[in-house]
Amino acid sequence: MIGGGAWGTALADLLARKGEFAGVTLWAREPEVIESVNREHVNHTFLPDAPLASGVAGQGDLAAAVRGADVLVSAAPSHAVRDVMAHAGQGFGRARPLVVSVSKGLDPEGLTTPSCVLRDVLPKDTPIAVLSGPSFAREVYARQPTAVVAAARDHAVAQRVQQVFSTGYFRVYSATDVLGVELAGALKNVIALAAGMLEGLGMGHNTRAALITRGLAEITRLGVALGAEPATFAGLAGMGDLILTATGPQSRNHQLGIELGEGKPLEQALAGRAAVVEGVNTARSAVALAVRHAVELPIAREVAAVLFDRKAPAQAVADLMERELKPEHWR
Repeated sequence: MIGGGAWGTALADLLARKGEFAGVTLWAREPEVIESVNREHVNHTFLPDAPLASGVAGQGDLAAAVRGADVLVSAAPSHAVRDVMAHAGQGFGRARPLVVSVSKGLDPEGLTTPSCVLRDVLPKDTPIAVLSGPSFAREVYARQPTAVVAAARDHAVAQRVQQVFSTGYFRVYSATDVLGVELAGALKNVIALAAGMLEGLGMGHNTRAALITRGLAEITRLGVALGAEPATFAGLAGMGDLILTATGPQSRNHQLGIELGEGKPLEQALAGRAAVVEGVNTARSAVALAVRHAVELPIAREVAAVLFDRKAPAQAVADLMERELKPEHWR
């Protein structure tokens, strides 16, 4: 498990409890994470008060962590995937591990998805899949019923991921639309920021429902323009994850949005947060992608203006509502 955040830690615990591997190694940059996992079997920094299965071991040496691995889960923040996984790939032997990306964001340099980055930096014959869907780490750790989707270009690889991760409480579906699954997982964070801003402004359910629906429309619009399948955005990775992240109190993006809606500056709202809020960088990347492909993303554009141009959230809402009138389905 490459990445010791809450999600990586919860998945490491899931795999260790499933018991199909001799052990699960959790690599993290933070020495305090490695120390607390090995000494107390708890990740106090990112998943506190959650004792881990005895089969989880912390490791601070990346080369040692990947050596001999059958399955390697890429769980680093999206902006760090290129650097971290390039180093991890140097530790591969002749046998290629199954690499599963669970990062939800976009590479800020190339405006590409994490799996594209992995294909750039890992040996060419490495099997790569992605795992995404509505899945708060804390609820997966608590073994609450959860459903996600595994996607790979080769359906057999996606089915292998199904077998690796599926348990009685963690159901994995398979798919081949890797691009759609990853774009949905990244862009929903931007809409979740907007949903939080609405809550911070004191707006109600009408506004939230409109935002989620139109947010899904613009996520789909960009995805289809890039070659993704429209149906993907109506599934677990699209609608499912968007609903969760835009409404759930455990959503880091939603919580940050609330603070912004209440008037807190971005720098102040981000200060002291141990975990990365992926939607911040993704908002900028989404707007750049939209310009590159001549796709209109009005919500993402307004979120980026609030984040980076100090636009007042209330003004962003007003500008969205006063845009030129359009049919519901448009390109």
